[in-house]
Amino acid sequence: MENSQIMAHIDHTLLKAVSSWEEIQKLCDESLQYHTASVCVPPSYIERIRRAYGGRVNICTVVGFPLGYSTTAVKEAEIRQAVADGANEVDVVVNLGDVKNGDFKKVTEEIAVLKRAAGRHILKVIIETCYLTEEEKIALCRCVTDGGADYIKTSTGFGTGGAEIGDIELFRRHIGPSVKIKAAGGIKTRADLELFLNAGCDRIGTSSAVSILAVE
Repeated sequence: MENSQIMAHIDHTLLKAVSSWEEIQKLCDESLQYHTASVCVPPSYIERIRRAYGGRVNICTVVGFPLGYSTTAVKEAEIRQAVADGANEVDVVVNLGDVKNGDFKKVTEEIAVLKRAAGRHILKVIIETCYLTEEEKIALCRCVTDGGADYIKTSTGFGTGGAEIGDIELFRRHIGPSVKIKAAGGIKTRADLELFLNAGCDRIGTSSAVSILAVE
């Protein structure tokens, strides 16, 4: 697989709490240079990126991040603000408390509300697989599908574990045909990147794509 093919599926990511504007600029410049799918950044930087780069950078951001237990109304407001500021894609964390309570109807209803808020913009739902049983993962595949989200995403990268190839295979068996897959967390080598893409991922979230591929 060519570097350019891999880069086209990368959400070039910088979400640490102490991210500086200089670091965000570097991320955006690399995205432009290597044609990544997007930059995934904190919501507070969306408008500044839009002003600095115009429409040249595809901006992704996070909502309810990283714990997911904000109320639906708060997540909805965050999405509307992110879109107004210039985000084209939003990665939102499910309410894991609802998941553990087995209230999958509520989870589905929240996803539907958030997709309506996102409108034509892409909504990716992070289910944080490291905390879930197989039965919960399967149920969440249905929630993401029925709620109308565009992607199911493995992880925040801030939990106790990241993407696992077995979870990608599980997703493929249980998501609807309109749902795509994003893997994130712990993807550290070129072999990992190719493995996840070949397994059926459309996007990979990583902060180190350039260094992984040794692009000069």
